[in-house]
Amino acid sequence: MGDTLRLAVGVMGNAASMLLFSAPILTFYRIIRKKSTEEFSCVPYIIALLNCLLYTWYGLPVVSYRWENFPVVTINGLGILLEFSFIFIYFWFTSARGKIKVAITVIPVILVFCITAAISAFALNDHHHRKIFVGSVALVASVAMYGSPLVVVKKVIMTQSVEYMPFYLSFFSFLASSFWMAYGLLSHDLFLAVCTIIQSLIGYNKNFCGSCTLWFSLT
Repeated sequence: MGDTLRLAVGVMGNAASMLLFSAPILTFYRIIRKKSTEEFSCVPYIIALLNCLLYTWYGLPVVSYRWENFPVVTINGLGILLEFSFIFIYFWFTSARGKIKVAITVIPVILVFCITAAISAFALNDHHHRKIFVGSVALVASVAMYGSPLVVVKKVIMTQSVEYMPFYLSFFSFLASSFWMAYGLLSHDLFLAVCTIIQSLIGYNKNFCGSCTLWFSLT
């Protein structure tokens, strides 16, 4: 019963995360249509890429015990493809200066992942220590991913517009982190549970900000 419930929560977490990862599609449709990145930032997508890379690695049998975290691998593997696509589109349509900023941000992200993967695979000899190491790095990246949209709060308040911080993106973030918090607790996985508790709190704050911006848009 416990494994069935955990799997069910993992499937719901996958569905919610799919909505979260797919939410920027409308934004990038607009970028393609206007052939301009306008004032959108690529940083949240680059941080999300790091988060997906780390959690895909965390869920693989190299770090986790066999396929105990298979739902984590499936959704984050898909997230890698989506985030790479978003970053490529942004890179294609941004200015020359923007391209340099994207490269400067992406290269350290790839290096962090490669170093983390190499250390966990070759320097640590058991799953327990690998999970502690990769989980700690992923925790920082995940909190950064869920908190990164908060950087636009100042712009939202100044412009009194939800244009750069869509409410549905904040809502899907809160929903996904809530499901993964339940999954982590049911799996007795400290890193998944603690990480998503923090994410849920951040998601709540983003929903509050989103509600404020919705009020701005209606007044």
